[in-house]
This record gives sequence, C-alpha cells and structure tokens, in this order.
Amino acid sequence: MMKPRNLLFAFLILLFNTNFSLANDSNVNFHAVKAKKGDGVLNLLRRYKLHQFQCNVKAFYQINQMHEGDLLFNGKLYKLPVYIYTYDGKSIRSTIGVNDWEKAVRIQEYNENLQANGIRKSHYTSSKILWVPFHEINCEELTPEAISQKEEEPVDKSTTIFPGKTSNHLFGSDYSAYQVVDHSLAGKVFYILSGHGGPDPGTMCSDCQHTLCEDEYAYDVSLRLARNLLQHGATVEIVIQDKNDGIRDDKILRCDKDERLITGDKIPFNHVSRLKQRTDYINQQYRKHRSQGRNDQVVISIHVDSNSKSHRQDVFFCHYRGSKASRKLAEQLRDTFEEKYAKHQKNRGYKGHLDARGFYVLRNTLPPAVLIELANIQNRNDHRRILLKDNRQALANWIFEGLTKNLKERSDQIIASS
Repeated sequence: MMKPRNLLFAFLILLFNTNFSLANDSNVNFHAVKAKKGDGVLNLLRRYKLHQFQCNVKAFYQINQMHEGDLLFNGKLYKLPVYIYTYDGKSIRSTIGVNDWEKAVRIQEYNENLQANGIRKSHYTSSKILWVPFHEINCEELTPEAISQKEEEPVDKSTTIFPGKTSNHLFGSDYSAYQVVDHSLAGKVFYILSGHGGPDPGTMCSDCQHTLCEDEYAYDVSLRLARNLLQHGATVEIVIQDKNDGIRDDKILRCDKDERLITGDKIPFNHVSRLKQRTDYINQQYRKHRSQGRNDQVVISIHVDSNSKSHRQDVFFCHYRGSKASRKLAEQLRDTFEEKYAKHQKNRGYKGHLDARGFYVLRNTLPPAVLIELANIQNRNDHRRILLKDNRQALANWIFEGLTKNLKERSDQIIASS
C-alpha cells in the first residue's frame, strides 16, 4: 500500500500536471537555486540536466510565476522543476511510490551524475534527500526535445541537432551546410573527443612566433572528422564544444578557455575530474544507444603531442593494453596512414607507431577507444601538419577512412558469427 505521504504527492502531482495550479503550495517542495550572472532559463536548466524536456521548461515558468522570455536576475532564488523527496532508506521506488524499475534507475543516475559534476554535495542515500526531475513524473513523453530560447541564436532545423546545440553552432558559418551523401554508417556511433579544453589548453608552443595551444588544433580536426561522419549517416557524439569556434581555416587558432562539455557543463579544473566528466558522459550515451540497438560504437580522442624541438614525429595511435578491440581499431588507423604516406609521400615513408597505454579515457570508456597524437607541437617541421587547413582536413579524412574500414570489418564479423 502507498504511504500517506506518497499518496499526498501523487494527488498533488496529478493536479500539477493538469494546470500547474500548485506553484505556491507549501506542500509541494521544489529544489531552489540562485541564478548566476549571465544565466538564461535554458542555461540554468541545462546545469541541472533538465533543458531537453519541454515540460520542464514550461514548469519552470509556471512554478516561478514567470512568462516565457522573462529574464533571470543574478542572485535571485528560483525554483527548479525538481521534486524533493525524503529518501526512505529502502529504495527509490518505495520512496516515490512507483513500481517502474527503469524510472528508478534513471532517477538514481540523475542524482549520481549531478553529484559527480559537483551540483549535489552528497549522495541521496547518506543525505536522505532524493531529487526527482519533473519530467520523470509529469511528462507524457520521455524523448528529449532540443529547446531553443530567445536569447540564443535560432535553431536551423535543416541541420542535425546535437545535445544542446545545432551543427550550425558546432561547425561555424563556413561549414554549417553539409550534404548527407549516403547512409552507409547508419546505426554506428562515434564519440569524438578533442583533448583538453576549458581551463586546460593542453601542451603549448609558447616560444613560437604565435602561441599554439593543443586543444584548439585537436578541436578543429575533431570537428572536421565529425562532419565527414555525418555526411554518411553516422550518429556522432561530439563530447567537447566551443560555442564560439567552429571549423576554422586560419593557420593560427586563437587560444581560449571557453570550451565546455556538449551538455553545457563547465569543464572542471581538476585533471581527474575533467576526464571522469567526459567518460561518464560517453558511458551514459553508450548505454542509451545500446538500448536502441546501436552496438557499433567507438571513441576517438584527438590530441597533439609535446616532445623535444628536434624530434620530428608522425601521427601515432594509443590503444588500451587490455582491449583487443581498441588495439584492432588502432591498427586499422595506423595501416590507413601507412597507405596514405606510401601514396602521397613515397620518398619519405611513414614512421608512426602503435602505443599500448593505460590512459584514463582508454581504460574507462565502455566503447573501445583510441587516442591519436597528430604531431609534436614543439617541432617546426611538424607545424605544417596542423597549421595548414588542408593538412588538418587531410588528417580528418584519413582518420575517417581508417574508422570506416574498421567498422566495416567489425560488421562483417558480426554477420559471419550470427
């Protein structure tokens, strides 16, 4: 039998779902937070993983007695569409009075993800405070919707929509339009993770004529690769985004620190926290795509190396030493680059290599992962590989070819064994 307190909540929620008439009822407890400088409604909701559900946006305006388009005031307290329950110490289902196990798992992951990102201070089991997103109880559909808001640029519905932003925002004005050539990669998922970003520019060439930052060049190649994949119908998860920088053709890419996780979350200053934030996001999306039948998933992490100024090096590939799939993917990429060098630089030869490593991203992502080092940022000869736009595009093209060969081979193996 449902507990009296849960009966009260069920009754209140039924009324709230009907006409939102309980915005000021003291029996309904919503989590409240202060708006930060520069916050819009979507920014605030994005911080709490609520922005992708239209009913959350509508509820926010209702419970705060606001109208759509109203601005937020810095330092003012606003209620979020997040119910506060007293955890009963047994289970989420008994706490909120539901039998839906999958719903309970989503609520658990919601609370734990917010804690991992520093939004929640303590675990719900120790604090006895359980946060339940409004959409888990009140939305008829649990399919996320991409929401636009007046203070942001309008959504171009002709382009692919990513979590939080459109491809127009991601690729920049010069590269926003692209044509889907075929659907040969339909059902395959690629996580494109550009190294560093936010408070960490990665390795730098600070004594060059112009300062070069690793994260800017890794990001540019990552976007070019993502665009290639989208043209063939792939599902692409771009993990890190700079809202101001799309694909750029300049030689010198300006260093900045405004990159964020694609969800809009700030990148933590702490190194391990940064890596955990990325792998947590990838693993969360991996489970979602698996539940939808997408089993071919890989992670490509793109970096620029730092070595002595005299050391000239070719592109090389790091795989996780404990994963055969990771090694196989790295081998396929290396073989592709070897073929390309044999064709385009016959007299030079290819001196890239494989490297078995235990990097955090390689060992903590559920999909097989490969980390690519594009060049030595300290070596002047290597600079041509990353400074010239055509070379950055060639890098993206060759990585694309290596990936698609690998996935075709994996698909053939799956078919042969089925």
